[in-house]
Amino acid sequence: MKWAIALTVSFATLLQIIDVSIVNVALPQMQGNLGATITEIGWVVTGYAVANAIVIPLTAWVGGYFGQKAYFIFSLVCFVLASVLCGMSTSLPMLLTARVLQGLFGGGLAPRSQAIMFETFPPKEIGFAQAVFGIGMIAGPTFGPTLGGYITDTLGWRWVFFINVPIGILAVLMAMAFLPPSTKTVDRKNAIDWAGIALLAIWLGSFQTFLEEGEKDGWFQSDFIACLVVLTVGGLVLFVLREMTVANPAVDLRVLRYRSLTAGSIYGIVLGICLFGTIFVIPMFTQRILGFTAVQTGEILIPGALASALFMPFVGAMMGKIDARLAIGIGSVIVGFSMFLLADMNIDTGTASLFWGLILRGAGMGFMFIPLSIATLGAIPKKDIPAASGVFNLTRQMGGSIGVAVLATMLEKRQVFHYDRLVENVSLYNPVATQYLSSIEKGMMGKGFDPVSSQKLSILMVDRMTQLHAMILSFEDVYIIVAFLFIFSIPLVFFLGRGAKEKRPPGAGMG
Repeated sequence: MKWAIALTVSFATLLQIIDVSIVNVALPQMQGNLGATITEIGWVVTGYAVANAIVIPLTAWVGGYFGQKAYFIFSLVCFVLASVLCGMSTSLPMLLTARVLQGLFGGGLAPRSQAIMFETFPPKEIGFAQAVFGIGMIAGPTFGPTLGGYITDTLGWRWVFFINVPIGILAVLMAMAFLPPSTKTVDRKNAIDWAGIALLAIWLGSFQTFLEEGEKDGWFQSDFIACLVVLTVGGLVLFVLREMTVANPAVDLRVLRYRSLTAGSIYGIVLGICLFGTIFVIPMFTQRILGFTAVQTGEILIPGALASALFMPFVGAMMGKIDARLAIGIGSVIVGFSMFLLADMNIDTGTASLFWGLILRGAGMGFMFIPLSIATLGAIPKKDIPAASGVFNLTRQMGGSIGVAVLATMLEKRQVFHYDRLVENVSLYNPVATQYLSSIEKGMMGKGFDPVSSQKLSILMVDRMTQLHAMILSFEDVYIIVAFLFIFSIPLVFFLGRGAKEKRPPGAGMG
């Protein structure tokens, strides 16, 4: 029965995780079909992400108020219905509304699944059980774009949403059959913390929108983005003050008194940057620099996902025998080394070079993912697991959003920087540059172009090559920064729990 529960919650979580990335490749078709602008259609992704982020910290309270099983099944059913509404949308407002509903109902699945896993399995078995759960968390962002591209090309963009229906129905039936009955842990006589919920929606929604839209709007050059920053900071301060002083908070921030949760949440941000940030960067490199199609890019990512899937059960089975912090440290070093390998790529890079870098990245994530969850949550008392799981999952998602936003901005800024430095060497005073330009001009005239056209074309070709080289250098910078981010975050492991060998006394893990 325990493993049926593990498969049920893993299946449901995979459904929600894939939906985060599967939609991206279908956006051009949606845009043309619904008559939307690029900025407008981007809110199909942004609306889902914002709603998802807002609901994650609330899942512990909602699950305690209605019961874990009832809330889990309710979330699944509503997620499927929202998917149908997405697929049937005939206008952009209808699609955006449905996507927000998807995010609100799907956001609770991952933290609830993780809490159910920790409540179901004893410490000595939680490692392997989390490996089953983690495979979906890793595979979803990787397989999502490939699956989305295939469905969009063969069936149309609406089936990106309709595909959730049969899978979702199966997940609902499994949840009804296998999830154990749960008690309501929140006293319904207590007043609902509406002010806390409102403040959470204000600051977290503003922050998520800031990350999603900042790059497109020029960051602080936009009044809209500046307002989001004010709402984020002000809302966060008021939210923390409210939740730390109210008797029955909507989000129990007091769980951050556990040292392992605080350290693990910070590490979760780093993990999110690598998992989601690099999944954003790698396709940009393969398609912009190497000229890969979307399908080819998806295929090149699959071996890395398989490496994670292979290592996770192995590492999970070892969690009862080794210190989880050791596995996290090993994984961080492997991921850091893989980023250095990817930083060495250039326009002549073949698929073999990409293959090994991505394989090592996948293996390193396999070493980190499960041990980090166990080291963060393993020593926390069961009564605090739901709230702690919500905080941990929120920070990991925020890490992904931060990673995509920061790395996208960094790519743009570093490309401009490198272009300016390279252009300084392309002048009439540089004999190498003039000789190269002269050779191109002669080649053009040899093909029948007149001298003036040959000169213009040669300058244009050199400029394009300079831009391409600047772009390659900017990708190199990003990979190196991510590598050092992992290496510099290794000391955090000393503040985490040891893992399955620990018990859960009432004060375990407090710092």
